[in-house]
Amino acid sequence: MKLFNKILLHTAHVFTVAFTVNAQTVLQEKLPTDYLNASFHAGRRQALRDKMPPNSVAVVFAYPEQVFSNDVNYVYHQNPDLYYFSGYKEPNSLLLIFKEMQNRGNAAYNEVLFVQKRDAAREQWTGKRLGVEGAKATLGFKEAYNSDEFAAFPIDLKKFSKILYNGIPANTGTDASKGSLSNLVEQFKLKASIKAIDAELMDDLNFINLRATPKNINRLITYLTPKMERDVYKNNPILQQLIAKPDSATLIVVKSKINAEIGGPSMYDDFVTQLRGVKTAEEMVLLKKSVVISSLAHAEAMRAVTPTMSERELEGIMLYVHKRYGAEDEGYPPIVGAGGNGCILHYEENSATAVQNQLVLMDVGAEYHGYSADVTRTFPANGKFTEAQKAIYQLVYDAQEEVFKLCKEGVPYTSLETKTREVLTAGLIKLGIITGEKELSRYYPHGVSHHLGLDVHDRGAYGGNLMENMMITVEPGIYIPAGSPCDKKWWNIGVRIEDDIQIGKDKGTNLSADAPRKWQDVEKMVAEKSLFDAGKFPVLK
Repeated sequence: MKLFNKILLHTAHVFTVAFTVNAQTVLQEKLPTDYLNASFHAGRRQALRDKMPPNSVAVVFAYPEQVFSNDVNYVYHQNPDLYYFSGYKEPNSLLLIFKEMQNRGNAAYNEVLFVQKRDAAREQWTGKRLGVEGAKATLGFKEAYNSDEFAAFPIDLKKFSKILYNGIPANTGTDASKGSLSNLVEQFKLKASIKAIDAELMDDLNFINLRATPKNINRLITYLTPKMERDVYKNNPILQQLIAKPDSATLIVVKSKINAEIGGPSMYDDFVTQLRGVKTAEEMVLLKKSVVISSLAHAEAMRAVTPTMSERELEGIMLYVHKRYGAEDEGYPPIVGAGGNGCILHYEENSATAVQNQLVLMDVGAEYHGYSADVTRTFPANGKFTEAQKAIYQLVYDAQEEVFKLCKEGVPYTSLETKTREVLTAGLIKLGIITGEKELSRYYPHGVSHHLGLDVHDRGAYGGNLMENMMITVEPGIYIPAGSPCDKKWWNIGVRIEDDIQIGKDKGTNLSADAPRKWQDVEKMVAEKSLFDAGKFPVLK
């Protein structure tokens, strides 16, 4: 920060003493004891190493810091991959994982972590850093160094047959000092002789390589066509070839070229997706806690709602419950939409001053120790569904119930969407809202499921079959904004019911069951007294 830099120049000598006191204070703090431990992260590194080809290295960068306003940054959020493989939560860092043991003098190693340097003055302002010794003692790394040592670290990445990495970090900021993320990226490019590729283009090429099939190629071309106006897409010969002749034979050739050109990133994405897509027992403990916290918050919001409440007040009730149970954050910006606002899929303004006698759609999920829940409930602010609201709600509920039956090992992931569309189509035809399946996307414009974990839309396979201990959402929805080509009685009804499901061998487990789903149970919950009912706030003048 600018203020920090000014004060640092004049009073650096004060901070050495202050840091000593600060470090002692940190040691005395009562911190959570249920973080993932060093053995978990070491196990994940070994699991990746087991998948890597001979003579390869995986490179994982920290996320860059992002400016919130002028000289203030957003609260830092680590690259989930780096956290998954190391447990390290700070910026300006880099992890190398080697397939085979490497030798440097008398030292043999197969992983190295570069961390941001301890700095007594800065730690007084922005918090204690783990440092090299902390990385060794707390995270279990035998080889850990300060980030500013990477440039001189004697490793020639060009000697490896494959360099696995998730693209070159973009928007690394203006700090080009020796230990900055920007410098780490530049040194990596030099050591590996790698040129930066547009991050968005990299993601799309990886998707084509890993997930494009003759069945989805037409949707893929529809997705890519508007992007071809950008020079970086327009001038890419691989995409030019696919667009010119989008058939199965071309797809085989294109995938071969992508693998030859960016095989390392594509391989990285494939391996890490396989690992993170199936949760370990340690991860499930944290995910369950995150989901239960979210469910309790949704239940309390139902109890607390009144027609005079604002969308933002309901959001605040949920966030308080999250914090009350130890969740550090939310996994995504909370969505609280009353009436027509509930028909906007990612409505984040939450600015209506009164929800009135309307349906309220709340899509809010806690993040606990990095793991995100994703739960949605829809309920009437006045406690009673109208007949039209009830009909739409019941249809969404019925679709969800049918999909729940499929949430078990061995079931094709795509069958969840097929079943959802089947139930919603039949229901909307029966209600007279549509005449056929082709019209469904007007009122159901999203998919029914995604993976859940360290990202709210987590890494995980969307083809193939469901596997035990995958964690997915099931979230059918119907949204009928005003002006829709149907009877006006349906207008401004938006309903989504979203639950978080752990895939089992024979059936799935709904971890968000503490928030009621049946319309009868929702009405009962809204009628209950809330812990917040007794709160008396002064009138704002």
